[in-house]
Amino acid sequence: MESAIAEHLKCPRTRHRRVEDDYTPPYPVWSARAPTSVKQVVMGYFGVQWRGPEIQGRACAALMKIARDFALPDGPGHHDLTHYVDADGFDNMVAIAYWSDAAAYARWCATPAIDAWWRSDDRLNEGLGYFREIASPRVEHFETMFNTPDRFEGVGVVMGEVSGELQEHGYWGSMRDRIPLSQTDAMTPSGARAVIAGTPAPGQRVRIAGHENIAMIRSGQEWTETTGQERTLYLEDMEPVLREGMDFLRDQGLPIGCYSNRYMHHLDAQGAPLQKSFGLSYWRSLADMERWAESHPTHVAIFGSFMRYVQALNFQLQLRVYHEVSVLKADEQSYEYINCHARSGLMNGLAPVA
Repeated sequence: MESAIAEHLKCPRTRHRRVEDDYTPPYPVWSARAPTSVKQVVMGYFGVQWRGPEIQGRACAALMKIARDFALPDGPGHHDLTHYVDADGFDNMVAIAYWSDAAAYARWCATPAIDAWWRSDDRLNEGLGYFREIASPRVEHFETMFNTPDRFEGVGVVMGEVSGELQEHGYWGSMRDRIPLSQTDAMTPSGARAVIAGTPAPGQRVRIAGHENIAMIRSGQEWTETTGQERTLYLEDMEPVLREGMDFLRDQGLPIGCYSNRYMHHLDAQGAPLQKSFGLSYWRSLADMERWAESHPTHVAIFGSFMRYVQALNFQLQLRVYHEVSVLKADEQSYEYINCHARSGLMNGLAPVA
């Protein structure tokens, strides 16, 4: 068993973990490891937004164009295609891309064809919305966790290596303890989101600045390999409770510190749904996320359904679960929206009241 914090990221602690050194977790999990040469990763969310079946074909073509551009020089090492419906009833498809080299992302993004396409006035005149949310945490600022060591998701795919079984999990506060920065920093938020260009509304190009220590989580599950009792338990007991919690954060999350939540489903290359989903949310702080996780009825219900699930199966799961959590400095965030409605993503709650 080993620490979630890689050896080269350890430092003398000024803040303590929530468990003692002899703590033994109840079941095994693993983390993705990056080579010591990796200093910063990029998690890019490239979205297309629309409402109404008559323009769905145009939206699909736009997403495929974005995905094809990932094959250009300096493109990402991994990407996913996903779909969700937001609180305002708009469909959104998102190509999520991961780079293990922030400089490579910067070169890719500056490629003339990509930059010119994004800046073109055509993006405002197609009847579609577009967004680009870029998180680029330094390796000290994020953690990953998987319940299997042999197939990773998200940023774990581009990190390249795997840990041994981890000690810091299975208790409240373990998420914080897995982030290297937690050794010395409370990761307290400061500042506020701000509109730095445009006005949150359709027909606008809008840029949003994040503040210090926004927390971001992607937490997912895959049920492709489940069968029999396990599949029934997931689809009929666990998933409905999960969906209820995701909808709560989407629709009512702002008062408890959740800026945006999306319950997203994976698509294959032809746009057909896969048996994989995840929640993606942005929070004012890690502490706000922790409070929801530890005490809010919607997450208590999610946790309870998961514990019933694993206990019924004696911890022998075919369900794959994982998450990646980042605490982002202000200079590790970039949010841009073109022709999106005012509650999209990090614009949520920032539009002037009519």
